[in-house]
Amino acid sequence: MADYQFVTHWRFEAPLETVWHEIRSMDHWPEWWPYVKQVELLRQGDADDIGSVRRITWKTALPYTLTFDSELVVLDKFKRMEGRAFGELEGLGIWTFSTEDGATIVRYDWLVKTTRPWMNLLAPIARPIFAWNHDQVMQGGYEGLKLRLAQVAA
Repeated sequence: MADYQFVTHWRFEAPLETVWHEIRSMDHWPEWWPYVKQVELLRQGDADDIGSVRRITWKTALPYTLTFDSELVVLDKFKRMEGRAFGELEGLGIWTFSTEDGATIVRYDWLVKTTRPWMNLLAPIARPIFAWNHDQVMQGGYEGLKLRLAQVAA
């Protein structure tokens, strides 16, 4: 398996609670995140949704899709969400939220390993391409969420 560590920073001129709600509501990601094809609830979690498992299918900027499950393992309201990924990717996704000068700052840490044999085989030469692809997917999410937040504010 090939290891990847990506860090993404987003800044929104919107209230932290609103940004939190949109990112926290994974079932609605396909409405605003152009690379998310489908989110399917596989297992309901507790009252805070801890332990819930969702299967997420992503199209990418490259000609392939990825499907993996994500289990919510940590939820610290308005501060941090952590999901454990397993399937075609394995690892952790950590969303961290803060404010700065009235803006909402979002940091996403994606610490994963690829499990698809072709991805592992190509990793030594394709790593920069996979990193570019990740950045495109995240930029699409940023732009989509910016539009969504503008609509919510209107």
